[in-house]
Amino acid sequence: MSPVPAPAKALVTGANGYIAAWVVRTLLEQGYSVLGTVRSTSKGEHLKKIFASYGDKFGIAVVEDITEPGAFDEVVKDVQLVEHTASPFHMNAKKPSDLIDPAVRGTTGILDSIKKFGSSVSRVVITSSTAAVQYPVPEYTVFDENSWDEHAIEEVKSKGDACAPVFIYRASKTLAEKAAWEFVKTNKPSWDLVVLNPPFVYGPPIHEVSSLSALNTSMQSMYDTLVKGAKDTDALAAPAGSWIDVRDVARAHALAAQKAEAGGNRIIITPGTFFWQDVVDAAVDNGDEPAVKGVYGVTKGKKSIVNYNSARAAKVLGMEYNSLQSMTKDVMAYFKEFSA
Repeated sequence: MSPVPAPAKALVTGANGYIAAWVVRTLLEQGYSVLGTVRSTSKGEHLKKIFASYGDKFGIAVVEDITEPGAFDEVVKDVQLVEHTASPFHMNAKKPSDLIDPAVRGTTGILDSIKKFGSSVSRVVITSSTAAVQYPVPEYTVFDENSWDEHAIEEVKSKGDACAPVFIYRASKTLAEKAAWEFVKTNKPSWDLVVLNPPFVYGPPIHEVSSLSALNTSMQSMYDTLVKGAKDTDALAAPAGSWIDVRDVARAHALAAQKAEAGGNRIIITPGTFFWQDVVDAAVDNGDEPAVKGVYGVTKGKKSIVNYNSARAAKVLGMEYNSLQSMTKDVMAYFKEFSA
């Protein structure tokens, strides 16, 4: 068990991403030095600006293609902690390789680089997803860290390019995470691995957003619902899945580095399930004016079919979570500020 407390040096991959930017901020706030990877110099400019007050404690390195062998060879040198968040999240894949290749090869590639050049690395934290945990079920089910989404992998195998994008995404997360655990099992490295499995992630972005029509996938649905009124009453009352605040995801990444007992664990992080009606109701309770109202309170106490046991996150990381109401308040404030 190799915890990595501040003031260690951390590498954060895909640092200009929605989750990663918050991970960088959280680590810097807690006293770490951070090197963030981006695909081009221009993608690092916004980060340099927002983290300028940290001086030489924050730096940028360009890794153009995370699927290239040796892409991470240089950046893993002289760091004690690796937070690997770089992996695509969208539902627009035309073929399985669009998502699966960068997810799997990006993960195995960085682990291989650490094996060869990361002699100072003590812990690796990988951002996976509950997409790698959950599979379709006909009735109320509680998934835990022993569950794997084999269904999505079978869908991709049987349907190939005709496979639905959602299953391609889910397979990409499952296969990438399996590859990470297999790497550890085969290579028995000196560092230990922690994998975090969040569901849908919401909350105010701090990464560069060019327009509110170019938000990341999860936040786009939040904007479309609350501001554009994209869901009707029935859609608002349908189960929407599980959720977590992006700031809690970032905090979990820091805790996963710091807690000795986290090493070797796969950890589901979520405060629970939600309905879009809950989000709309929270906005109303906060005094905001969402574009749709639905039927206030109609989903209060309702259960979703798919649920997660997040007891390990509480026990191992000591996780506590922001409320849906406070997350919704901050998201609405972000939308207003962006539009001002």
